[in-house]
Amino acid sequence: MKQFVLNLIICIMLGTTMSLFAAERPVNIAHRGASGYLPEHTLPAKALAYGMGADFIEQDIVLTKDDMPIIVHDIHLDTVTDVASCFPDRARKDGRFYAIDFTFAEIKTLRVTERCVLETKEAVFPKRFPIWKSEFRISSLQEEIELIQGLNKSTGRNVGIYPEIKEPEWHRQEGKDISVIVLKILGDYGYKTAKDKVYLQCFDFGELRRIRHELKCELKLIQLLEEDFNLNEVAEYSDGIGPSISQIITGIDENKKPVVSDLVSRAHSLHLEVHPYTFRVDSLPEGLRGKALLYILFKQVGIDGIFSDFPDVSGECIKEMKN
Repeated sequence: MKQFVLNLIICIMLGTTMSLFAAERPVNIAHRGASGYLPEHTLPAKALAYGMGADFIEQDIVLTKDDMPIIVHDIHLDTVTDVASCFPDRARKDGRFYAIDFTFAEIKTLRVTERCVLETKEAVFPKRFPIWKSEFRISSLQEEIELIQGLNKSTGRNVGIYPEIKEPEWHRQEGKDISVIVLKILGDYGYKTAKDKVYLQCFDFGELRRIRHELKCELKLIQLLEEDFNLNEVAEYSDGIGPSISQIITGIDENKKPVVSDLVSRAHSLHLEVHPYTFRVDSLPEGLRGKALLYILFKQVGIDGIFSDFPDVSGECIKEMKN
């Protein structure tokens, strides 16, 4: 706390607008768990991320037919599970298998694998965990929270959660208010205020604004960004932004140096934290290798956190900077 107050005084004296969290240190966010090593969003991937020292662990949330919030990246199940072979007659007219058409009990019978290309069934990241090996299942939001809170108790650490509400408008068209359901569960597990170890994120601008104002959510909110956004409007209801790395490092110049946008400095001027996605050792921007990308983002750009498929690598980089 003394260090935080000192940083606050320094920031005021220097007139800087950089996030106070950046003055402390960047946060290491496990993207879908330690997804560089184990199938994404499985409990083993989350436990591994915890063991690798992640500060926060991400949860993508969609709903089942019986309103259970489950942890899976897409509203579809067919790129990460064997749903097509287990329930071949349950596809919609577009040929896709939607989580919302299955009960939680049915989804629990599915095997989970490394993410595959829908058309070819080949692994998206072929050097990662082999597809269809070992046994993995989809978990509920409650199950994952209980795992992380249980590990917090047994280890004495305080690792946070970083849920994302997926496709709220689509869920509403299906007759379900995913935000209300998720906020109720978060509150039941003690995540109620900005002081709690949680960030809540969403790509839908209108929904995140609704969560803040209509649903009276006091949690730290992160607006995920694609291409079209008004940063001043975002600052009115959110605590930070989640841009892609390509929105920050927009290319490599003729001297093979990264071209950096002003997005982070503009966000900091509005007192917004910046947590870009996604650092992947096996999928780096052209011209950047290994930790070089992280050092640019942390030291040169000044981001406040990073979503990482490899939380051990990003965590090691953060520790090296701290030392």
